[in-house]
Amino acid sequence: MTNDIRYTTHEEIPIFFTTDDRYVPYLDVAISSLIRNASKAYNYRLIILNTGIKQESIDLVKRNECEGFTIDFVDITEQVKDIQSRFKNVYHFSVVTYYRLFIASLFPQYDRVIYLDCDLVVLGDIAELYHIDLGGNIFAAGPEMFVQSTPEFRIYAEKALGVNPDGYVNAGVLVVDLAQFRTHRIEEKFIELITRHDFDLLDPDQAYLNYLCDGKILTLPSGWNKEPLPIPCEGDLNIVHYALYKKPWQYDDVMYGEHFWQYAEKSPFYGEIMERKEAFGDDEKAEKSAMAHEILDHALKIVDSDYTFVTKLCGR
Repeated sequence: MTNDIRYTTHEEIPIFFTTDDRYVPYLDVAISSLIRNASKAYNYRLIILNTGIKQESIDLVKRNECEGFTIDFVDITEQVKDIQSRFKNVYHFSVVTYYRLFIASLFPQYDRVIYLDCDLVVLGDIAELYHIDLGGNIFAAGPEMFVQSTPEFRIYAEKALGVNPDGYVNAGVLVVDLAQFRTHRIEEKFIELITRHDFDLLDPDQAYLNYLCDGKILTLPSGWNKEPLPIPCEGDLNIVHYALYKKPWQYDDVMYGEHFWQYAEKSPFYGEIMERKEAFGDDEKAEKSAMAHEILDHALKIVDSDYTFVTKLCGR
């Protein structure tokens, strides 16, 4: 935790999340952890993109606001209405994950932003992440350790998406150079692809980002996006990302789960989080386990199909 004495530079650090009502309790935990560990030398604007959140939930999350931290919920229903029908719910991915691809056009006043998923806790200083040297790349992200360590997903990345699995990144923690994002027309290319094609993907927006920005991605040490896998952490453990199908609010044996509960216990949503955990019984766990096996089989089915990035998008 940084010193409580504020010595602001007045520099604003914009940090984006996307959510729906279902994930608001976990968003609250993520925001609480971020604020608790952030340097007091900056001002932070936390912007939550959504297409409709209950006012009661908004009011509870905004209780996190304090000196140097503002929280804005931005409803982008109108902006995505023409394209939203093309978004797919895939396994544990919600359609809200696509919203990060529109930040560059929705917020022209920003040239650099951080994007964070809701299923994480921030243990380090988020300002350090914001100020990393991107070296001319479009964005920085941590390695997608599950893809890199799983044979079926390595084949999926290479044979279906046409990208090197060893360089595949997780899109749940991003530092984005929006000027580069605009220069390379990433949003326009994404809209063109999702409009013209109906690709079968396991990780929809993440697959598009890895494909469209291939060669212009800076890979961060995994400590900035550490998934709960028994793989050594590179650098300090700054962000724990519960990106896999086992979430600490559903299972007791999730690696790094204690960090989630450290902040969840202080959240006004704690009672709701515990009610959901208690309601997540054997049937739900069996369904999740079956899904985890199904997704591996699905990866290979996609590779064997005739409709992939590799077969349809020659010469990108």
